[in-house]
Amino acid sequence: MASTTFQLPFEQPIYELEEQIRDLEGAEPKAAETHEQIRALRKQLNEMLRTTYKSLDEWETVRVARHPDRPMFTDYVDLVFDEFVELHGDKFFGDDRALRAGFAQIDEFKVMLVGHHKGKTLKERNECFFGCAHPEGYRKAIEKMRLAAKYGLPIITLIDTPGAYPGIGAEERGQAQVIAQSMLEMSRLGTPIICVVIGEGGSGGALGIGVGDRVAVLENAYYSVISPEGCAGILWKSHDFAPQAAKALKITARHLEKLGVIDDVVEEPLGGAHRDHHQMATRLKMYLVKELRELTRMPTDELVQQRYEKFRKIGPYLETAPA
Repeated sequence: MASTTFQLPFEQPIYELEEQIRDLEGAEPKAAETHEQIRALRKQLNEMLRTTYKSLDEWETVRVARHPDRPMFTDYVDLVFDEFVELHGDKFFGDDRALRAGFAQIDEFKVMLVGHHKGKTLKERNECFFGCAHPEGYRKAIEKMRLAAKYGLPIITLIDTPGAYPGIGAEERGQAQVIAQSMLEMSRLGTPIICVVIGEGGSGGALGIGVGDRVAVLENAYYSVISPEGCAGILWKSHDFAPQAAKALKITARHLEKLGVIDDVVEEPLGGAHRDHHQMATRLKMYLVKELRELTRMPTDELVQQRYEKFRKIGPYLETAPA
């Protein structure tokens, strides 16, 4: 169980009940009725967690996706993969710490792992720009994914970013172009690609490593063309309308699955991934291994063609005007 110090407003009753349980467990001596009371409260706690997290609205889901205790890229590297050898630099400008890449092993599969990292400490978050990658990050990702295809290694990407870095330097170095190039390259690489949104999936920054044969979203993550705050700023001229924007954008995993934007939803532990890193990692590993076993059996030509057709089908449109 991960140590959770940050509390979301809707979680307050949950933490109060947990505090009550801790007080009873710490009391000495314990009478038989105390043990019975603890069991009853634990049952009540599980039901409260289940009810609360099954009824989250869109804005609450966004807040859970941003929870500071939520497992990040480096947590999954340690808990899901048996080995990880990081590769650095884009052979052009530098090494972006917001976008990591390297050789990894998961069960019997050797893979190329690519993912956003937001950072844990304030120093690391500043180095990672809170998960907002620069062009050199996407160039690095492209080079490493090409390397994976060359040696027949499947690719796994873990997406967790509010968006690509919007600074002047990033734009001068071709931010939009390199994201578009990354999407193009991923669409035609002759190797299996699995993309998973583990937290935030914001805008082009997420799409830059989001084109794959399987696209999945964790149950309490979100995937969107723009952040709720950005949408609210454009439509309502105020970030105060972010909850309304989140609802209008339909950015939660269940919405995305229903709309056909993603292939799968990976269920989180009771109370969210931030409450149990190990259980979340186990569920993610099971999903990745299952999909790898299926995708690696497919002929390369069929794999690439199905990937192309999958993305062509996203979004309804009319080729001719209705009569």
